[in-house]
Amino acid sequence: MPRAKPSSRSTKATPSRAAAAKRAPRRKAAPARRRKDGAPAFPLRVAAIDVGSSAIRFFVAEFQSPGRFVPLVSERIPIRLGHGVFLSGRLLPQSMDAAIAAFKGFRDEMKRLGVTRYRALATSAVRESENGEEFLARVKRQAGIELEPITGSEEARLFYLAVKNRVALGPEGSLLVDLGGGSVEVALVDDRGIRWIESHTMGSVRLLEELAGAGEEPGRFSRLLTEYIATLRLPSFGAGKRPSAFIATGGNIEALAKLAGAASRLDGVAALPLKDLRRTIETLSRLSYRDRIEQLGLREDRADIILPAALLYERLALLADAREILVPFVGIKEGIVLDLVDDLATHRAHEDRATQLAYEGAIALGRRYLFDEGHATHVARLASSIFDQLKERHGLSDDDRRVLLAAAVLHDIGSFVSSKRHHKHTLYLVSQSELPGFAPREILLVANVARYHRRGEPAAHHEQFVRLPPAERERVRKLASILRLADAMDREHRQKVRSVRIVEKKRNQLAIRFEGDGDLLLEHWALKRKAPLFAKAFGAKVAFRGVTGS
Repeated sequence: MPRAKPSSRSTKATPSRAAAAKRAPRRKAAPARRRKDGAPAFPLRVAAIDVGSSAIRFFVAEFQSPGRFVPLVSERIPIRLGHGVFLSGRLLPQSMDAAIAAFKGFRDEMKRLGVTRYRALATSAVRESENGEEFLARVKRQAGIELEPITGSEEARLFYLAVKNRVALGPEGSLLVDLGGGSVEVALVDDRGIRWIESHTMGSVRLLEELAGAGEEPGRFSRLLTEYIATLRLPSFGAGKRPSAFIATGGNIEALAKLAGAASRLDGVAALPLKDLRRTIETLSRLSYRDRIEQLGLREDRADIILPAALLYERLALLADAREILVPFVGIKEGIVLDLVDDLATHRAHEDRATQLAYEGAIALGRRYLFDEGHATHVARLASSIFDQLKERHGLSDDDRRVLLAAAVLHDIGSFVSSKRHHKHTLYLVSQSELPGFAPREILLVANVARYHRRGEPAAHHEQFVRLPPAERERVRKLASILRLADAMDREHRQKVRSVRIVEKKRNQLAIRFEGDGDLLLEHWALKRKAPLFAKAFGAKVAFRGVTGS
């Protein structure tokens, strides 16, 4: 829906904040207000900080109601944290110092404007750097802001929220592409959510750094870049099928749309024909870095990375058989504020939202590997039920429940590689994937829990298991033992067991009653085989009883 266009600029922190002060009235800081029924009181001011590889973006918006907001401040601070990270693996000291100075300014601006909620996120440069944890700690200590590293999948989810708020998505799948400095996120989306998602480590700054040897010669650089990008692939959409729309976000595609003179629709979305993008690429390829600044008016921190970005977008459009690219002029910052206010307005507790995100992300990943969705979701339901009934006994947290839920959904995806030893293939596939809402450390937990749904129990010679701290190994043992029981109850993948009930007869004795349809002898046999890990993890003898419904 149409909204007031924010003022956006690339500048140093001090002048930009001074300009912002003139644009937005001051409001005394206060905690988030709520009505008596628990709903947030509007108007409501929230902020987003997006720490990318090529710049840091600060965004403040005032919401009049859920989904409707007026931008108050939109700043782009040209601090290229990704410079050197993709070659050396470390954030440069001068870049970290500049970023922390910017964060102090954001803190002061949020206080001045009465921002009640914020979320600060870091993407590929910080999450891949060796000294990323040091940077996060400095931001917290010196600026008082919690900075959270996120996966590419979480980036894509936030971009999806922003795009959905601007573009009318239908039931047919649209391809959503966001290109940052360090990675490109590609998602197949519709009006219900994200169907498929993948993150590629092929961002504009990363490409520029890795191909820096091409020097200032535009033609040579373009040839090398084209060869490098040719390795990029997308999954097949099916014979004769293509996405209903190709939607791209990010500062580079917005700049390309303006350079090409792309026409904007009434909703503010620009349509960039592929032929016009190619003409723009030809122009950029003929010009040197300095010429792009002087002749095209590009910013210094845009002029060097815009050609790699343009070639990446062209390659993806060709793979998707798209004739034009839709540019909605929104990004992760809008997704962050929409997500924050949705959390408040719908009364959903944080854990409820986190659980739903974990489930949806695991389902999307499972579909990529053609899993048995009926079996996976049924096992997840049974495992969650067992977890909830044993809550007082196991002492695990809601975060552990999310880990179990994702592992239960994904436990069989290794069969995509081979049925033989599929639990080990599952470990690899999950550990090398991204799951929205999970930090990299938590993804390793999910992978280990899923790995132990069958065969050998956790052992000291299992490399991925011993990488975990002792406390997390114990969590894996308990969660895997629950998953084993849930998987045993659907031994035939026919969802015969409808429910499970656990009765604690004595401190060291548990009776597990499962009810279902038909002959449950095979399930009873499978449960006895998989019970030893559960008995050890929970320090109890276990008796099973299967009951056939009428």
